[in-house]
Amino acid sequence: MTGPVLQVQDLSVTFDGGVIPVPAVRGVSFEVSAGEVLGIVGESGSGKSVTSLALMGLLPATATVSGSIQLAGRELVGASDRAMTKLRGEAIAMVFQDPLSAFTPVYRIGDQLAEAVLAHRKVSRQAAHARAVELLDLVGIPDAAVRANAFPHEFSGGMRQRAMIAMAIANDPDVLIADEPTTALDVTIQAQILAVLKTAQDQTGAALVLVSHDLGVIAGAADRVAVMYAGRIVETAAVTDFFARPVMPYSLGLIGSVPRVDQDTHRRQPLVPIPGTPPAPSRLPAGCSFADRCPLVEDHCRELSPDLREIAAHHEVACHRAEYVIEGELTPAAVYQVPAVETGPVVAGGEVLRVDQLTKTFPLLKGSVFKRRVGTVYPVDGVDLRIRAGETLGLVGESGAGKSTTLFEILAMTATESGTISILGHRTDKLSATDEHALRADVQIVFQDPMGSLDPRMPVADIIAEPLRAQHADRATIGTRIPELLRLVGLAASDATRFPHEFSGGQRQRISIARALSVRPRLLVLDEPVSALDVSIQAGILNLLQRLKTELGLSYLFVSHDLSVIRYLADRVAVMYLGRTIEAGAVDEVFDHPAHPYTRALLSAVPVPDPAVERLRKRVLLPGDPPSPTARQVGCRFRGRCPLHLTLSPADAESCRTADPPMVTLADDHEAACHFVS
Repeated sequence: MTGPVLQVQDLSVTFDGGVIPVPAVRGVSFEVSAGEVLGIVGESGSGKSVTSLALMGLLPATATVSGSIQLAGRELVGASDRAMTKLRGEAIAMVFQDPLSAFTPVYRIGDQLAEAVLAHRKVSRQAAHARAVELLDLVGIPDAAVRANAFPHEFSGGMRQRAMIAMAIANDPDVLIADEPTTALDVTIQAQILAVLKTAQDQTGAALVLVSHDLGVIAGAADRVAVMYAGRIVETAAVTDFFARPVMPYSLGLIGSVPRVDQDTHRRQPLVPIPGTPPAPSRLPAGCSFADRCPLVEDHCRELSPDLREIAAHHEVACHRAEYVIEGELTPAAVYQVPAVETGPVVAGGEVLRVDQLTKTFPLLKGSVFKRRVGTVYPVDGVDLRIRAGETLGLVGESGAGKSTTLFEILAMTATESGTISILGHRTDKLSATDEHALRADVQIVFQDPMGSLDPRMPVADIIAEPLRAQHADRATIGTRIPELLRLVGLAASDATRFPHEFSGGQRQRISIARALSVRPRLLVLDEPVSALDVSIQAGILNLLQRLKTELGLSYLFVSHDLSVIRYLADRVAVMYLGRTIEAGAVDEVFDHPAHPYTRALLSAVPVPDPAVERLRKRVLLPGDPPSPTARQVGCRFRGRCPLHLTLSPADAESCRTADPPMVTLADDHEAACHFVS
């Protein structure tokens, strides 16, 4: 058809909140044409997912929907359940964020895909099953005929998401909605899924609504961008115009809060944390919803809600200060008045942590009552790490690489199964009980989920005081230290009496950092400390960690799957694959000149929030998933997915199959484990 295939006009969704109705979506309007990609971005709670569910007619009975949703000229608002059931899967389909929850766990994948075909087409079961196999093959699942007989739990996360895309395109829909389709996936799997999503759209010619918090994904995939805040669209533009000339202060904050994998330490820009938190939907202010967080706010912003208006061709914004931003050509750092980042060279001292050839195995057990050992799991199998005083080491790798197990071995401070760990010059396998207790004050950890690591029954003061009491600090010292720590991490001393649930996610992570710093550690272990946070909150935590490192002379072991964060924060990086360190060195050296094929693939898969750069980058798509850690690998453990291995002569390939490559020194602070390192 010509013209928009999906038209949304003044869409509003209100939930029954008991006494007061809760508006989740307020007057959203957009349209998408066939073959076009609309990217919707915004913080958690901005209304992105509710908008997606409203398009599908999947909102609960407590929701009241008004406005207009027209799909190829057919009105969906007010349509009967029977009419929506016919349209869902045939004319409009959705790829959900969590495919494991979206699939029925007791039915085979092929049967569920065949069911989607049978629901809308008059074909035989054999033809439907053949279509299911064809779809699985189309989205890149190997041995599609065999894997069609597998259950959802037998697929990896990436394969499940591929199967979900296959189900969505089973009947060639006019509109595809992808709600955070890559959120829980490793960056290499994310690149595969985005490629599959592009293939699926090309095959069906569908319009695609892509919901994502990752601006790099939007920069690489979208044609137009719509930014949502507090249930409204506050800016919309063509993707190139949006990233080159954002106007709404909220959009500027979102773009400025994202670290970039392509910026080295000499070109590092300050991250822009957006202060405060979004307003609760039940307590929206009278004027601009962003007024309380906006650095450019004026009195009339609090009195009158701005309308979405055109400021340039196909560029609309809801902001009273739009002209001021445009005329001043303001950058995110200028709007939010963020000081420049100090980029002096790191003066590293003696070794704080040294790990040599660390190995850890676990028994593989079978049986529910009488368990028997049927094998061995090798999560860590040859890890080498070095951290010097005042230095940040970033530890990266896909899920299952062994990062968390390595952390647990370091923090256990006990004899290792194989290899050695030295902390501040002390071998952990030779520590007395007294020495171990004293050393624990020097090594503290900040966990990924601050809500899960903070006791909900304890006030903040008691949470921060726990490590101090464990080190036998007296009451006077604890009483003095708590307000000092709260101010250090950007909180108020009065927050000491509040409980964790009364804080936002970013504030809870600040409390976790304060607790870790209470005993004045020398090494801070940070296990994915910002992965559960919105990018605007993440920026504040990263800036805080950077400041604390300088002020307190800390060393960090920073574990993350986000290589952009590692580029921003780390001085050195170590890359792990299937339990082993395969490349390590200065962060700029490794990121600018990756030697190992796996490191190259990781870096190529990280999206850059700049369409002009992102769309010219060459992706290295790795096939499949890492091998199972239940079998110890002979030879190079990466060879089954290695693009370089496929180009080698038979004689060279034989060395990869039979010999585990040693670490080869490439420069003063750069080494890699590859037979054909370059």
